[in-house]
Amino acid sequence: MTGIRPKNAMVLSAGLGSRMKPITDNIPKPLVKVFGKTLLDHGLDALSQAAVTNTVVNVHYFPEQIESHVQSRKSPNIIISDERNQLLDSGGGIAKALPKIGPKPFYLLNADSFWIEGIKPNLQLLGESWNDDEMDIILLLSSIHNCVGYPGKGDFTMDPEGRLERRGERELAPFAYSGAAILHPRIFEQAPQDSFSLNLLFDRAIEQGRLFGCNMDGLWLHVGTPQAIFEAETAIAKSAA
Repeated sequence: MTGIRPKNAMVLSAGLGSRMKPITDNIPKPLVKVFGKTLLDHGLDALSQAAVTNTVVNVHYFPEQIESHVQSRKSPNIIISDERNQLLDSGGGIAKALPKIGPKPFYLLNADSFWIEGIKPNLQLLGESWNDDEMDIILLLSSIHNCVGYPGKGDFTMDPEGRLERRGERELAPFAYSGAAILHPRIFEQAPQDSFSLNLLFDRAIEQGRLFGCNMDGLWLHVGTPQAIFEAETAIAKSAA
């Protein structure tokens, strides 16, 4: 099967937002506003544009604030995954939510990343790039030279067919993971119980040659710190000028 239009999604929203302090002393990071809109709504609006029907949002830090905020949304339909009792990290949070997500490939978004779209919406581009026979995960990637607020050395190299490898130690890599992906639930069949990082499953998929990338069209905005809010808002203003 080549090409897919997932109807279900998950937005990772349970983190503590430590790097965003002091802003996150009283609000969860997904409710931090950038250019007049919360980080969470930037992601949910992209999912709505992609015709996603149901989206799981996990909660842990100031969970009531997120639950109250999403009640006003009409699209997509929001389903809460409650992690009040234990923060499960990225992989564990998804594993807990899988019964709510369903058995088909789904979109995954981080709550602190979004982008200024190019010619084609990036979630549509991601879906069109999916190949079920070859992939378990496909990541939306940004060139490290085409992003805002990202201080890293890159995450992945990509071969001509789109397969990914990790950046070598003390090396630079041309692509950074932009916090958006499509995952097939089968990748969780041998996953650990409780808390674990999604990076574990990325590495397993690399070993099996089933982790792929898709180069985004547009500008990635990584909003991880208070300074990055200013940088993102400046980029959005320039793009609208």
